[in-house]
Amino acid sequence: MRRVPAIPSSTRDSITWRLLDHARTHWPQLDTVHVNYRGGFAYVSGVLPDGEQIPLCRLRYGGSAHSFGFAIYSAAHERYDDAVLRTGLPTGSPQEALDTACTIYLAGPS
Repeated sequence: MRRVPAIPSSTRDSITWRLLDHARTHWPQLDTVHVNYRGGFAYVSGVLPDGEQIPLCRLRYGGSAHSFGFAIYSAAHERYDDAVLRTGLPTGSPQEALDTACTIYLAGPS
């Protein structure tokens, strides 16, 4: 398996800011989002109004601050599975990844 490069700190800051802003304007069902970083991966969780935190998706860094691989969290299997975005592509922006995961877990945008 190919090693995934670590996400630079400036890109991490950008991902977090973009996801927080996008969730605030497009996903009122969420109080906020949390992003945790490990190596070349960003793990995105949504925080519901009651404080429950739900895993949503994983982004895989490939060297670009604008296009990431996407994996959806499978609650049934308790793991992340590579998937395609709503656009039909396997890579895209962090916002597209959040939209895809929230459409699945929160029953569509309001």
